[in-house]
Amino acid sequence: MFRPIDFTSVMQLNFPHRSSISCRSCIGRPQRHQFAALTSPPSIRPVLLARVSREQSKHREQSAEDNEKPQDPFEELETYHDNAIDKFFINYFASKMSKQLGDAPYEPGYEGFVELSKQIMSGRNSKQQQQAVLGVLEALMPPNAPATFRRLFPFKQWTAELNAAITQKFFAWLVGPLEVQETEVDYKGQKQTWKSGVQIKKCRYLEQSGCKGMCINMCKIPTQTFFTDTFGLPLTMKPNFEDLSCEMVFGETPPPIHLDEVYNEPCFTKNCVLANRDPTLPCPKVDTNRRQTLKEAGMS
Repeated sequence: MFRPIDFTSVMQLNFPHRSSISCRSCIGRPQRHQFAALTSPPSIRPVLLARVSREQSKHREQSAEDNEKPQDPFEELETYHDNAIDKFFINYFASKMSKQLGDAPYEPGYEGFVELSKQIMSGRNSKQQQQAVLGVLEALMPPNAPATFRRLFPFKQWTAELNAAITQKFFAWLVGPLEVQETEVDYKGQKQTWKSGVQIKKCRYLEQSGCKGMCINMCKIPTQTFFTDTFGLPLTMKPNFEDLSCEMVFGETPPPIHLDEVYNEPCFTKNCVLANRDPTLPCPKVDTNRRQTLKEAGMS
């Protein structure tokens, strides 16, 4: 036979920490358990925090440097798909340039056109280069065109704005996409806002040639002279060599070359064979007679 269990004697057994156990308190109440906080060892935690802080600081400094560093405008070259009309103007312009070189042979297309420009630069000083391009521009015009232009389009706001619109419409083949914009013009001693500015987003000619001297002597100065002196309509061109854009302002008289912002521009460091010299010096192709120019201007 089994002996009945004496539960009173069981409760009196000497369990560890018996005095801290209350059966009545254990019934119906959830037990609370305390766990030690999971923390990194004191010697490791500060080291990890310091390392994260250094990495974040280094990342911020690198981002700031990347933002301040000018982007190479030649890193991504534009792609052009010339249509039949574009090709006609390119080759027509190139044929006139070829005649300035004694009917020099050239490859059809924009690349051949730029190569002809380089040939005109070769063996000529800055003024001779400008005169050669002026000869090309004059050859594109019909006889008596300057006199007719001056009579029909005297220098006024509407003529400046009309020429800006014509440039935007018909010369994308030469310099790439353009857009007309408002600009401030000093007209008869008064500052006025005209819609006679043309913004070249990224000059195709400058990108293809990769030469500031070619931009200034084969495009900027002869074009300014052609409109200002030949047609009587002031024009100033303001190339931006950081992004290869350019602003044309019809109605603004251009400054003398030695006072122009572009006069002391250095060479393109990656695109010019002369750029291995001191990059702070002006590009020697901008003015091959720089000393004489400054002397005549009383600045030497």
